[in-house]
Amino acid sequence: MATLNLEPGAREAAGLAALAADPAALRAALAEADAATLMLVLVQITGDRALLERARPHITGPMNYHETMPEDLRAEIRQRLEVALLDYARSGRALPPLPEGDFLQEMLSTAVGEHVSSDYCAMMREDLEATKPDPRGLIWRKRPAAAALESFLVVIIGAGMSGVCAAIRLSQAGIPFTIIEKNSAVGGSWYENFYPGCGVDTPNHFYSYSFDLNHEWSHFFAKRDELWAYFERATDTYGIRKHIRFETEVASATYDDVTGTWDVATRDASGTVTHLKARAVISAVGVLNRPKLPEIPGRESFAGTALHTAQWQEGLDLSGKRVVMVGTGASGQQVGPTIAPDVAHLTVLQRSPHWVVPNPNYFAEVSEGMKWTLAHVPFFARWYRFQLFWAFADGLHASLQVDPEWEDGGRSINQVNARHRLFMERYLRGKLAGRDDLIAKCTPGYPPYGKRILVDNNWYEMLLRPNVDLVTAKIARIAPEGVVMEDGALIEADVIIYATGFQASKMLSPMTITGSGGRDLHEVWGPDDATAYIGTMVPGFPNFFTLMGPNTGLAHGGNVIFITECQMRLILTALREVLETGAKAIDVQSAAHDAYVAEVDHLHANMVWTHKGLTNWYRNDAGRIFALLPYRLVDYWKMTKTFKPEDFTMADFALT
Repeated sequence: MATLNLEPGAREAAGLAALAADPAALRAALAEADAATLMLVLVQITGDRALLERARPHITGPMNYHETMPEDLRAEIRQRLEVALLDYARSGRALPPLPEGDFLQEMLSTAVGEHVSSDYCAMMREDLEATKPDPRGLIWRKRPAAAALESFLVVIIGAGMSGVCAAIRLSQAGIPFTIIEKNSAVGGSWYENFYPGCGVDTPNHFYSYSFDLNHEWSHFFAKRDELWAYFERATDTYGIRKHIRFETEVASATYDDVTGTWDVATRDASGTVTHLKARAVISAVGVLNRPKLPEIPGRESFAGTALHTAQWQEGLDLSGKRVVMVGTGASGQQVGPTIAPDVAHLTVLQRSPHWVVPNPNYFAEVSEGMKWTLAHVPFFARWYRFQLFWAFADGLHASLQVDPEWEDGGRSINQVNARHRLFMERYLRGKLAGRDDLIAKCTPGYPPYGKRILVDNNWYEMLLRPNVDLVTAKIARIAPEGVVMEDGALIEADVIIYATGFQASKMLSPMTITGSGGRDLHEVWGPDDATAYIGTMVPGFPNFFTLMGPNTGLAHGGNVIFITECQMRLILTALREVLETGAKAIDVQSAAHDAYVAEVDHLHANMVWTHKGLTNWYRNDAGRIFALLPYRLVDYWKMTKTFKPEDFTMADFALT
């Protein structure tokens, strides 16, 4: 990781020096690295546009991204790149910059096997170049005096992925901060969740901070311990830990209209209450932090061990146990296949099935050659990251839009969506061939992406095990001996696992947030209808910001770290307006907030998540989508990059 924290020129020079020092290591590493990505590096270095023409027919995507270049072309790419890199290393010449205009667009399109429109080029250039100063950090127009910065304390609530990101960005800007964290360590969800099989379903080389790539991931989809270690390491690399108050919770935050400060009341593990005076507050608690247990009669009567996946018991031994697992969502599909070989019997209780897709790299280890290439070959890590970005994000956005002319009996919502459904159905049937009963139970009745798509963790293989049953009947109640179904059948159990998600709609609960004029945030939102301008600001709550707030979640793909980085750019720009002008606070105007929410609702009304008869945790009781982002990532990037002064109100200090 260290080389990536250098200035771009120094970083590339360090990489080239390593190549010149050990040409044999370079040759061996290139043999193991992704050939399509190597091709992009070679094109950038040599300007040989003809290589794109030769490679293009052999790269497809995004749903089934695949590279099938002939072996002689792969060998040529590796040999030519080796020669070119060693030539640059030995000559001391500077490497060429990223291509411009049509050339860059052609590279982007070839990299992912389909047309990439011009509106993505600026966003992708920002990530590919990784310039200094970082454009996603704060760039002062006129840096405030040291005294003004020192007196501008920001309180960050939460030291998970978003909180650590916020802290790093504030530290880089020279703005003081304190983080309040309820746990004894950083990492948020990656600290709290350690159930069997817990891991990421977004590729790690994409699921990382853009300013702190990690070349040492052991797997392309790493498990929980490695993910937690990444955020622990970032915390220490950027000197954040000394600013964190662990085992402390925020009870309330109250805005003072006169002083323009927030009174943040905290309570530590001993019960001691402390008040902090802050000029701004950033909530980084997210939405997946309070486990949701199902309301089943008799749940408390169970005589065995019962636990939620997010409240796993350290050292729990399931060997030889009769286990009932309630839920088949993301955590359930990770837990089930992991524990099935060890338990006496596993009964999976399914309310509704999920669409499951394969990924050839899901269990794959990252070879040492690939790690070496990521760390040392200039531009390779960034190009590889872009390929993942596209394959797991906006490339799927078209399949989410409802075509009013499309009629498929509710099975799909447009032609692209139907094609994706066919792919998933074929995969399911192939895995469960000969088991028509399981095929019927596992085939969703709703269109693809109506609920979160899950990467296959050997789920179908698990269902074929003789010690596993998939039950779709409804639960009547919990008894001391196990689970009683509606037909009266008792499923005896030693352990009940609730893979039932989180209280996502109760955002920022149980904190009390009181804004201007005594306005209570939860009264503004009601019990389950949180809204915010660009998911980040709420009218009447000056200098208060939410990371991963309302309508910022991703369900079809993407990367929440990207969303957080976009939001932090917007937050930093807002704070810059306050600090550079000497204003008291900044607040979003109600009209701007309301217009944004209206557009979000309008877009969602024509997307798969509001499909008739479909239930998911993205919607509140009234049916409104409160959790998900309806936009493409490039749209959200533009929104958070372009600050609109007319959408805000600046409060000045009263003259005395």
